[in-house]
Amino acid sequence: MARRALRQRRPGWDAFPPQRNLGPLFALYEPLRFRAAALAPAVRAAAAAFSDGGFAALGEAWPADPSFPADLWRRDPASGTLWPDAFSFDIPWRHDAQGREVKHVWELHRLQFLPVLAADVALNGADPAPIDAALASWLQANPPFQGVAWASGIEIALRAVSIAFAVSWAGQAIKPHTLDLAEQILRAHHDALRRFPSRYSSANNHLIAEAMGELVIEMMLPDLGDGSRPRAVLEAEAVKQIYADGVGAEQSPTYAAFTAEMLLTADLFLRARGRGPLSAQLRARLDAFAGWIAWIADAHGRVPHIGDDDEGRVLTLGGETNYAAAVAQAAARELRPPCARSRTLRDVFWPPRAAPPAPEGVRVFDKGGYTVVRERRAGRAMRLIFDHGPLGYLSIAAHGHADANAIWLSLDDEEILVDAGTYLYHAGGAWRDAFRGTAAHNTLCLEGSDQSPIWGPFNWGPPAKARLVAADTGLDWRLAAVHDGYRRRYGVLHQRELRATSSGFMLTDTLVGRHRVGRHGVGRPCAREAACNYQFAPGLTVDGEGLDWRIGRGGWTLLRMRFSAPGEIGVVCGDAVSRRGWVSPAFGERRPAPQLTWRGLVPEEGLSVAFVF
Repeated sequence: MARRALRQRRPGWDAFPPQRNLGPLFALYEPLRFRAAALAPAVRAAAAAFSDGGFAALGEAWPADPSFPADLWRRDPASGTLWPDAFSFDIPWRHDAQGREVKHVWELHRLQFLPVLAADVALNGADPAPIDAALASWLQANPPFQGVAWASGIEIALRAVSIAFAVSWAGQAIKPHTLDLAEQILRAHHDALRRFPSRYSSANNHLIAEAMGELVIEMMLPDLGDGSRPRAVLEAEAVKQIYADGVGAEQSPTYAAFTAEMLLTADLFLRARGRGPLSAQLRARLDAFAGWIAWIADAHGRVPHIGDDDEGRVLTLGGETNYAAAVAQAAARELRPPCARSRTLRDVFWPPRAAPPAPEGVRVFDKGGYTVVRERRAGRAMRLIFDHGPLGYLSIAAHGHADANAIWLSLDDEEILVDAGTYLYHAGGAWRDAFRGTAAHNTLCLEGSDQSPIWGPFNWGPPAKARLVAADTGLDWRLAAVHDGYRRRYGVLHQRELRATSSGFMLTDTLVGRHRVGRHGVGRPCAREAACNYQFAPGLTVDGEGLDWRIGRGGWTLLRMRFSAPGEIGVVCGDAVSRRGWVSPAFGERRPAPQLTWRGLVPEEGLSVAFVF
């Protein structure tokens, strides 16, 4: 009803007149100047890249044009076509008839190049004219609730934060008329965030983003509010979306990092306005998140792909490959994860610190549903991650993957067994399903079916429920988990056991009849046809015969896999028909990578695979 009323009587920019009370928050400006020597070169390089080559994100690029032509804001960079100039809620961006990925055009609308340009003004004395031109062009081309820029609250919130940082870092150099435009945009954005908050299944990190955006605007324009309402939302939602053990409820390390960065940003603006920090409970969740990342990050600060990753950021210079570790470092107090190697705008407020030694041993993250083993075994530094957690957050588990009982493996900081990644969202079609389906993950797949049925690009049917049933830690560790994703359709549970060996580890898959009670209280084994998939990182080689297979790189063998039972064993790499043997290293990209599959009758005693380093 609110949307119908708004369609009939849409407010223009004259409904949000500037009151000349927008100005820089100097508490945000001073830290930038303090870090000038360390950050100025990186900021200059990023600003020059934007000015010389245009905006690039998510594998696509827009041409550079200092005038910011009006159609730039509607142009899809992949197809060159224009998104409709229509009432924002009438644009079917979820199911675009032309198959376009709306995230591409939204990425430009986040205006995250503005803080980069503003930092260049403050640190290097750059000309603020591009900031003036960008804001004037954006306002002219995107009246309130007109066009795809207004269709999503998280996009509105992130754009508002970009403007707030830009004003605070280069406000004194920006023309007064441009400050008026920025104020109009912020006032309209505040109205939009208040009118249409995310609800129901969309109330995930979108709700965190919207509350952050509303709070930041109120810190910049105190006549709109004192931040108490959005602060209450942040305090309530943060403890739902970051578990007490630090794992993100979305089941994705990068989505957890995105949520953590938004919370840090809200806390930063509260402190800058003298409204005090967020609560101790929220602080504890951020510390726990930093601990989770410390366990799964490698020595370079890289975390494995788990679940979706759309490369969302609050502050960025672009080209960041260790985002989750950089945010965790910003969030950490006592416990510090591996520090990021690259300079980022986050360093203004949370500069890099020396990293302590990586944690070692076996750590169970019970609420989030992962167990991590980090140790030296058979002369190799091993990181092994075992998934026994929920599919995702809320009823639709939008950003989770059907990966119950999956594993991730790295040796000596080289990725071996990986997640297939994300690739695309709305424009992905069958590829979207393939990248988040069970067959793309390092787990057992029964009769080609997903553990949790896919009901749409961000929707799932009844989710598989997984649980850890054994966790013996120590040198001779042993882990076991079970999930019920195949019980309703096929009458069996999938149980997976991992245990240490002197040369590596042993993995055993067993299918358990649902009506038979046996070991661990989950039933007795039964024989069924199934496929066990192992997705390797791009660039690795996989070859072998019979039950023995070798995984290597550049002629060197990294490890061997020995199967306990005969079956049809083969490798697929970059097959466009089956959509198997692909890895997406970044949003919008896919690369061929070998996937090894054992297919056959899983014996009652289980199918075992020895991983020999």
